[in-house]
Amino acid sequence: MSKNKKAYLAAAVGLGLVTLSACGSSSSSGGGDAGDSKTVTLVSHDSWAVSKNVIKDFEKKSGYQVKVVEDGDAGQAVNKAILSKGNPVGDVFFGVDNTLLSRALDNGLFTSYEAKGIDQVPDQYRLDKGKNRVTPVDTGDICVNYDKKYFADHKLTPPASFADLAKPAYKNLLVTEDAATSSPGLGFLLGSAAQYGDDGWQSYWKKLNANGVKVVSGWDQAYNEEFSGSASGKKAGGDRPLVVSYASSPPAEAIYSDPQPKTSPVGVATGTCFRQIEFAGLLDGAKNEKGGKAFLDFLISKEFQEDMPLNMFVDPVAKNAVAPADYTKYAVEIDKPHTMSPRNIADHRDEWVKTWTSLVRK
Repeated sequence: MSKNKKAYLAAAVGLGLVTLSACGSSSSSGGGDAGDSKTVTLVSHDSWAVSKNVIKDFEKKSGYQVKVVEDGDAGQAVNKAILSKGNPVGDVFFGVDNTLLSRALDNGLFTSYEAKGIDQVPDQYRLDKGKNRVTPVDTGDICVNYDKKYFADHKLTPPASFADLAKPAYKNLLVTEDAATSSPGLGFLLGSAAQYGDDGWQSYWKKLNANGVKVVSGWDQAYNEEFSGSASGKKAGGDRPLVVSYASSPPAEAIYSDPQPKTSPVGVATGTCFRQIEFAGLLDGAKNEKGGKAFLDFLISKEFQEDMPLNMFVDPVAKNAVAPADYTKYAVEIDKPHTMSPRNIADHRDEWVKTWTSLVRK
């Protein structure tokens, strides 16, 4: 998901989360220890986070030390991995989602591996079942979020649908990410295409553009700088009360508030959501295949799956995993998210992004 959602955790320093600095080099160019049989190297987008005790437990049981190489937003990370295909900077890649999956698979990025515990993952998430080039790890929904206080203060009903966002009442209120470089931005574009069809989404974006939508490069800038409803956005002087983010943003804003509110200050426009599934895979040419396979097993283990929601703010895919109570207390369930088949995405993604760019990024 980029989910660059690890930025939510900036207010939670000291809570025992393993991020890049705790795991090894901050360089995205790899390093000699990528080939060390005692080291398994994970390549990820910037949202990777896991509790220290959980990763230490994996290291103790497996005998491998984990090194993390973060490579930017999900779209950027996938593109970099493709450029280094066959000679990867790591062993496992985490962070390719269903919006970019076909690009990674068509470029032969991964080696097949059926992870232990995959029987706990429902078929609806196993988009490469049979070939097993990727392992589903988490799921969630890309949705427009809104600043509850702004709409209450202005006595304005928050938008609920794609159509609402183009209405004059919401002019100059929405910020979204670039569909060419950001996975939430791409997911929002795909959601509009699922809503309006191949013949209608362009007209919709012309209306949205005329209504003052602001486009920025990635999630972190949109949510933590431009959005008035996030804690960091308030500090940065953000003045956009609508942002393309996730259905899991409300739990993040509430959980790390002090004191915790009864309800989250952030709401979700449930009619704007697009379902996202995130995967990991063993990189073709990995120097430590055995360690990479062990790490893929770990990613769908009950221990990791239950640790994940409060670290990366996504939903587990394993049936035997239960999300923490603090997470579910504030979570917004999306009953009917927009979806699109990987084949349809593969057939149209590049064309749609090019057209979107010509319409919006002039």
